[in-house]
Amino acid sequence: MITSGQIKAARALLGISIADFAKLAGIGFTTLVRLESSDGVPSGNIRTFEAVQKAFEQAGVEFIGTPEKGAGVRWRLDE
Repeated sequence: MITSGQIKAARALLGISIADFAKLAGIGFTTLVRLESSDGVPSGNIRTFEAVQKAFEQAGVEFIGTPEKGAGVRWRLDE
C-alpha cells in the first residue's frame, strides 16, 4: 500500500498540480487532496489507490520501500 507521503512526493517528482494529476488518474480533486493530507497509509477505495498508482507508474515513477520502513519514490529504472 502506498502512503500519503509517497503520493505527494511522486506528484512533486512529476511537477504536476493536484488538479492536473487528479484528471490524469481519473479521480476527484477532493479525493486526491484527502489522500495527500492523511498521515501514513490513507483510507479509501482500493480502485482509487490502483488508479493513482497506475497513473504514477505510467508516468515513470516507481514506489519503493514499505509504509513501515523506507517508503519513497524514484524514477523507474529501465533495464
